[in-house]
Formats: sequence, structure tokens, C-alpha cells
Amino acid sequence: MQAAKRPENETQRLTALRALSILDTPADDAFERLTQLARDLFDVPMALVSLVDEERQWFKSHPGLPICETSREVSFCAHAIAADMPLVIEDAQSDRRFADNPLVTGKPHIRFYAGHPLRPSDTLAVGTLCLISDRPRAFSTRDRQLLASLAGQVDELLRQHQMRHTLSQTTRRYEALFNESATGIVRIDLAGNVLSINPFALTMLGYTKAEVLGRNVSMLTPAAIRAEHDQFIARFLAGSAPNVIGRGREVEALHKEGHLVPVHLAVNAIHNEQNDVVEFLGILTNLSDVYDANHRMHKEQSLLKVLHQGITDYQALMSGEQLWTFLMEALRELTDSDYALIGEVMPTSTTNTLKIHAITDLSWSDESRHLMEQLRSGDMMLTNPDSLLGRVFAHGDVVITDDVYRHAKRGGFPPGHPRIDNYLGAPIFSGDKLIGMFAIANSQQTLNHSLLHWLQPFTDTCALLINLYRQMAEREQVTMDLAAARDQAEQANRAKSEFLSSMSHELRTPLNAIIGFAQLLGKGRREPLSDKQKRQVGQIQKSGQHLLSLINEVLDLAKIESGHMALSIEPIAIESVIEDACSTLEANIEASGLVLQREPLAAPWRVAADYTRTKQVLLNLLSNAIKYNRPQGSIRIAVDQRDNDVCVRVTDAGHGIAPERQHELFEPFNRLDAEHGTIEGTGIGLAITRELVERMQGQIGVTSAPGQGATFWFTLPITEADALSETPLPMTLASAAPAQRHHLLYIEDNPTNQRLMEDIMEDFDQVRLQTVTSAELGLDLMRYSPPDLVLMDIHLPGMNGYQALDAIQKDASLRHIPVVALSANAMERDRAHGLAAGFADYLTKPLDIDQLSATLRRYVSTDAIPRKAP
Repeated sequence: MQAAKRPENETQRLTALRALSILDTPADDAFERLTQLARDLFDVPMALVSLVDEERQWFKSHPGLPICETSREVSFCAHAIAADMPLVIEDAQSDRRFADNPLVTGKPHIRFYAGHPLRPSDTLAVGTLCLISDRPRAFSTRDRQLLASLAGQVDELLRQHQMRHTLSQTTRRYEALFNESATGIVRIDLAGNVLSINPFALTMLGYTKAEVLGRNVSMLTPAAIRAEHDQFIARFLAGSAPNVIGRGREVEALHKEGHLVPVHLAVNAIHNEQNDVVEFLGILTNLSDVYDANHRMHKEQSLLKVLHQGITDYQALMSGEQLWTFLMEALRELTDSDYALIGEVMPTSTTNTLKIHAITDLSWSDESRHLMEQLRSGDMMLTNPDSLLGRVFAHGDVVITDDVYRHAKRGGFPPGHPRIDNYLGAPIFSGDKLIGMFAIANSQQTLNHSLLHWLQPFTDTCALLINLYRQMAEREQVTMDLAAARDQAEQANRAKSEFLSSMSHELRTPLNAIIGFAQLLGKGRREPLSDKQKRQVGQIQKSGQHLLSLINEVLDLAKIESGHMALSIEPIAIESVIEDACSTLEANIEASGLVLQREPLAAPWRVAADYTRTKQVLLNLLSNAIKYNRPQGSIRIAVDQRDNDVCVRVTDAGHGIAPERQHELFEPFNRLDAEHGTIEGTGIGLAITRELVERMQGQIGVTSAPGQGATFWFTLPITEADALSETPLPMTLASAAPAQRHHLLYIEDNPTNQRLMEDIMEDFDQVRLQTVTSAELGLDLMRYSPPDLVLMDIHLPGMNGYQALDAIQKDASLRHIPVVALSANAMERDRAHGLAAGFADYLTKPLDIDQLSATLRRYVSTDAIPRKAP
């Protein structure tokens, strides 16, 4: 027996076969009638529609044959496929290819076979229409023509089956999109009547389907524009410029209960084959969460401002006796409250009392005014442990009520007292110790534990400032107990470090908006700012960047102290790290009027260290050498070997450091009184540097004397292993034609970041931005309308950025599209991991608009991207 050879186009042929979606489908009357016609027409016992799969032949129709498939090895039809032409065997026993075939020697005892290839796609043969008999017979030219005609009918049946399958899939996808979409979808006719509405829209607007179907869609619009709604459709059908149809805009929809729901409405006209409009499709995206997020963003910005000012300006606020009033007014603004107070808990031998530092004026008479003055001055303490205030300052309870006058712990209000509708009292703890409380009343917000949780950073700030306030008061009163004062200061610094560390990640999100929108305002081309406004926006951006650098430093220190700082120890060339660090600060050194001197290395030493952290150590030391140098001074870098270590020395020409204070240099938040000068800093840079060096098995120290500058040095262990190769840079794609309008797809689930990108893209006339909230939706849109460039967040709901990139790379129709990562994971190893995974570039948050512009310019036409704002 001779098995048929596989054709050269076997892969394409199998792809075409499976595209029919017919293998292993149930019997079909149309195929059965046609094969029965073939049996009757040629007077044969068997007629088959045979489809040749990878390892089998399967029969879509097989009258006269009791089986539905055989192996490909014994298939007669496989020979017709291999020859790509009709095959006629008038006597199989006389043909050496088939004489010993099991289908000839055994059932069904084939003696005669005639098969014509089936080509439903007009090129590739996927099977045959074949005639089989257990008796030999002749097959004339006319017989061959008739068989070819019947095969053509089978081709048509196969094409119709494929079309029905495709239509069925499309219908199911449409039904799933319509019924399961997370956006509202409404179909209306030319008169504005609702033809169908999906469940999401019904839930969003509070209706049932029966209440909406057949009624005019204007029932879902506010009363103010309801009368004009039908005119929108009429004017569009009359040829007027569309106002909503074909465009997207933010509007308000009317909920069944009467309140308005903010939505983004996009209405598209649906045309028939004659290009006539037959209906309209409205897409409603609920913007309630976006509006709420914007409101929360403004509150977060206010909270950030309070935290920043309270922490950075606390000395000035305390010296001017404005700290507590500042905090109280900030609390009222953050919670939209009429009244507030902040107090310090003072323990006594019996119970806690409350010393009020700030309270909103509640006086209504001369007597009550005198009482308020006594409370503000601290001459009067609150002592009742069972009042609404006492439950907080005496017992540490949280007290929340929306009905003050019926609360069991309410004290009596004298005649004339302002009305109190709601109340929240919250304790302020330092560790496990109750040190203060704050309270608000008559708030416009809902008073609950969610609000209290949101206020936790404020509460922590109050705890920090109460501790600092107590320390300053104790320093003024107790000058002899230096050891105790030092311990308290260290405790306060640890509390401050822990607080700032816990807040670092939360602060980066609003900072992204602050810095991003500041850059956007400063670069605005359509509505340019005045010079004064540019200076003000520049100050916002500068302050935001400075705050970001402080947050990053504190986060680094917290990671090191908690053991969460991961290091990638590998062989690195020390000269390469020095070159990199010097190049980074070259502009700063020149701007400061300093001279950088680098002594040549005596040998090409390699050390076992983390490249990024070693560069950070050098940058910290060089930055200090710049900040604390003399005018027109110098910086010298030298490297030598000490036993099995390499020692790097950075020497400045500054004022030097007294030996008795050098041990304080590496203490967190200790700036050796430099905080009273003009040089900015946190005082934790050297602490981080020491921790990093010691984590890499090195040592660090300083040699200095007053008036003789300072030399900071550190060591790292020498290694002989080869350094790893650098990660290659991504290839730059060819620029598109200048006149083309480029399609940019932004995949981001954070509404604030979406809005920031939309505002940025308003300055890019030749770039069309499309934003989606998930990778799954992004992939669907890419397959439907491939973009020129994709910006993708890494942390997405459902499929994350790396999974989405993998899916794009595996799709032949999408893998040519460059994908740029945009993530808050800003570590160098995060960027290296992203580039290695296949991202064309890796941008970090907070977003640098200039860097974004340069990235866009690299992948789309340079004419589409403005190089500099006018």
C-alpha cells in the first residue's frame, strides 16, 4: 500500500479546512440530498463528501458507508489532494497503489473510486466529492464533467455553511456586547423611539425594559432640553451639521427617580446598503465615578497641601502660634464642616483632660464669648469623661452621630447655643498612647468610618505635630535633661519617617496630576499663560518635583530599614558607574561654577554590587559636594585599591565639618543645622547612602576638618567575574507621512490619568487619542482599528500590561504596532524588565510631558508633535 504524499501547501490547506468550521458537525440535509443524488445519478452504492484533515479523512455525508472517518494513511481522497486534481481508479485491484489497501482487501471492498477535489475558497483543495463501488467500472469524460458539477455544488454548500457559522458567531458577539457591555446602549428609530436598550443602561437609569421600549428617548433627558431633543434628529436627517450624532459629548441623563446622572453620550447613525440612515445607536458611559473621582482628587490635593505645609512649615507655624488654627481651618475645609476643634489630651492622676488648642467660635453672648476665650488660651480644661467630647479624650472612642439632640451622651445646650446637627469626634494616637483629639460638627459630608479612614493621614500629621509641639515645649522648660530630650527627638524622627513612608505611595498618585497638569499649563499653546502665570505654574511644578524627590528619598530609607529593598548584585565596572554619575550631574556642576577633576583609574576594577544603587551612592555624594562647596570650588574623584576592596573618594572644597559632629552626618533627618539655611534637603541622603553601601558589603566614612573641605569615601568588594551586557535599546520605527492623522491608543484604568492624557493630547493636532480602561477592550479595538502607537499602563484590572503585550506579540496582525509602557513602577529594574519583555519604550509616572513628546516623535511623524510650546 502506498500512502499519499502531503502537498507543499499542507499548512495553508489545513488552515483553509479549519476555517470552514465544519469538521465533526452533525449531519446536514443539504449534503445528504446531494450525495444521494450522486448515488442515483452514477448508480453507485456509496457517495461521500470527504474532508482530509491532518491525520484522518472525515465524512460530512456518507450514504452507503456505515463509518464517518478513516485514517489518512488509507485514504483514496488524500491521493486526489496530493495530486490536486480529480482521481479515477476504475479497478483498485489492478492499481499497485491500492491493491493491498485495507479498504480494498476488507470492508467496504473498494474496487472503483472517482473523486473530485473540493475547493470552496477557489484555490486550496480541502477534500473530495467521491463515488465508491465494490465493482470495477469505466468512467467516461461526461461522467467526469457531471462529477465536477456536483463537486461545485458541494463547494457552494461548504461556503454557505461557513457563512452561517460566521454570521452566528457575529450575532452572538453582538448580543454579548449589547447585553453584557459595561456601558449603556440604546437603539432608536428615525422618530426617536427606543427600539432596544441594554441591561446596563436600564440599571444606570432605574427603568425596566417595558417602561422604555417604544417610547421616545427624550424621556431619558432632562426636562430643560426634552422639547428640543427630537429636533436634533430632524436637523441631522435634513443635512445640518451634527451636534451630538457622530460626536461624543458629556451630558446629563434623567434617572427614573428624578436625579441627573452625568454621562458621556456618543450617537452613531446606522446606514443600510443604500447608505440611507435607518436607525441610531447611542452609547452612554456613566461618568458618576469620574465626577466623584475628580471631587476626591480636589480633596486629595487639599489634603496634600495641608500635609505638606504642616510638615515643612511647622516651625514657622508654631513660632507664630498659628499651627493649631491652621490645622483646624484645614480640617473644616477638608470635611465641609461649620465647626471644628483640635485638642491635646493631658493625663491626670484620675482621668484624662482635654486642653483645646483651636476651636471654632461658638459664642452667642458675652458670657459664652468669655468661655471661648478661656478654652482657646488653655486656662480651662474639659474634664467630663461621659460627654460627646469626653468619650473621645477620656476613653479613646470614636463617636459619630447624625442626631446630636437624641444621643445618650449629649450634654445640655444652653439657650442661644448654635444648632448642632451632626458630630464626629476622633482620637489621635501616637502608637498606643492617646495624645489628642479632633472633632467636627455640621458637616456637609456623610460622617462615617470611611471619612475617618480618608482623614487618617491628617490624623497622623496631627499626632506628629503634637509630638513635635510637646518636644519644643519640653526643650524650653527642661534644659538640663539632654539625654531624655535626645531620645524624644529620635522617637519623633522615627514617627515622622514611618508616617512619610506610609504616605509615599498614596502621595505619588495626586502628585502625578499636580506635576502633569502643571507641565500642561506651562506648555499650553492654545491658551498661553501670561509671564506671571508661567512663573507661578513653574513654581508649582518645581515644588511638586521637589516634593516627589523628598517622597522618593523617604521611601528608599523606609524600604532599607524594613528590609524590603531588593538588590541585584552582579559584576560591574566601577569606571562605568563613575562615568554615568558624572554625566548625569555634569550640567549641575557647570551651573554651580565648579570644576570636576577625575583621577585616572590604575586598573579596570570590577566590583560585586547593584549598578543602580552604586550610581545612587555616587549621585548622593556628588550632589552634596555640589551643594556644600565654595563658589568657584572643585570636586575631585579618585579610586584606589584597599586589600580586596575598591575605595572611591569624593572630595569637595567646602567649609568642612568639625570632627565632633561627623558622627551625626549619617543620622536620618539630621542636617547639622543646615535646615536653617537656603540649601534644600531632607537630611536622609547620607543615611540612605550608608545603608546601601553596607547592604552591598562595603563601608563608608568621611575625613574632614573645618575650612579644609571634606572627603567622603566608600568601599565595595572586588570581583573578577565578567559584567553582564547592557540591555539593548528598542528600535525606532519609521516615521509616518506628515499629513497623516495618527491614532494613539491609551490603555489606563485611572480616571485622573485618563483626563491628564486627554488634556495633554489637545496640543497634538495630528494625534487622535482613544482611551480604554482595560487591556481586553484595548485588544478588541486594536484588531478592529489598529493604532499607530499604544501607551499602556502595567497595573490594569483583569489582564495586566505584560499579559496584553504578550497577546499583541503573538498576533501577526498586531505585533508590528509599537507599545510603550507607562507605569508608576519607576525603578531601573522595572524599566529593564519592561524593555526585555518587548515594550518599545518605558515611561514612568509622574509623567514628564517633554519625555512623552519625545517618545511620540520617535514613533509617529515629527510634524505631528510640537517640539516646543511657543
